[in-house]
Amino acid sequence: MKVALVHDWLNQVGGAEYVLQVLVGMFPAAPVFTSIYAPDKMPPAYRSWDIRTSFMQRLPGVLDHHQAYLPFYPLAFSRADLRGYDLVLSNKSGFCHGVRPPPGSKQICYCLTPTRFLWQYDAYQQREAIRPALARLLRPLIGALRRWDYAAAQRVDHFIAISTAIQERIRRFYGRESSIIYPPVDIAQFQPDNGPVGDYFLAGGRLIPYKRLDLAVRACTELGLKLIVYGAGRDRVALKEMAGPSVTFLGRVPADELARLYRGARAFIFPGLEDFGIAPLEAQAAGRPVIAFRGGGALDTVIPGRTGEFFAEQTTAALVEALRRFDPRAYDPAACRSNAERFSQERFERELREYIARTV
Repeated sequence: MKVALVHDWLNQVGGAEYVLQVLVGMFPAAPVFTSIYAPDKMPPAYRSWDIRTSFMQRLPGVLDHHQAYLPFYPLAFSRADLRGYDLVLSNKSGFCHGVRPPPGSKQICYCLTPTRFLWQYDAYQQREAIRPALARLLRPLIGALRRWDYAAAQRVDHFIAISTAIQERIRRFYGRESSIIYPPVDIAQFQPDNGPVGDYFLAGGRLIPYKRLDLAVRACTELGLKLIVYGAGRDRVALKEMAGPSVTFLGRVPADELARLYRGARAFIFPGLEDFGIAPLEAQAAGRPVIAFRGGGALDTVIPGRTGEFFAEQTTAALVEALRRFDPRAYDPAACRSNAERFSQERFERELREYIARTV
């Protein structure tokens, strides 16, 4: 069976790109069709892949400002030449499910999320700090792209969702049913040990507004609890201004240092609403519990009373109450690790191959 992989854009590295790397490992002969590719911004290993870009690759400044070319993506993917492929596997958070496989072939869409800035535009506008005047001007374009996006979703043969939250969005926005296969998580580099638990809580990642790290900073400041925040982003200055003396900012940390921080933390605080969320599973792989907002992917990855706890509202008061109740001695590191192992890369590959065998 000849397989083609389709990905939205290759000019930044995140969770979607990690999924793509695993897919390339599963199907090494499959080319990767994408809108744009910036080799200098991607891992060197990508240069050995068969990457096929669209006409958008030649647009001025697109590799640095791909969002500015929003209207071009539907045309770029609808023109992808997929003749000769039996299975098209799209790894989608944007527009790449809009490809048109030839007659007789099938498309399976691994849906990271229905296109967020189309279907959750108000929240996206606030998250990305889009000026109100510009947001109003964009609304007619967003409406047109939403209609295209819905029509493209109807041409997909099978949808796979990354979490129950995304499964619900696929049903609500596209009117389609889906199966759930959780994304692969590299848990091997995070291991529990028998050392003593430290005196700090841990939070971090990309320091941007929708991650809601302000809740962790304010709550730990109010309670005088030691909090270590790792990562970088445009919220760093604002977070430091609201932080009290018990909060420390480390910036970006290497993988081995992050693993050490996970192992020593009383708990990992995860206050954002995520489609899935890798960090809580990394923390559990290191044997530590998670305090998470009750929503999004955390509903799939955190077991309350066993591998962590939830707080019900995205407010400082709700997190403060959860921290007051929290007892780090109540959680077995082995149970946390066992839960994380349910999301391993090996499990992802096995479940995806089984799904393809059943459906295609």
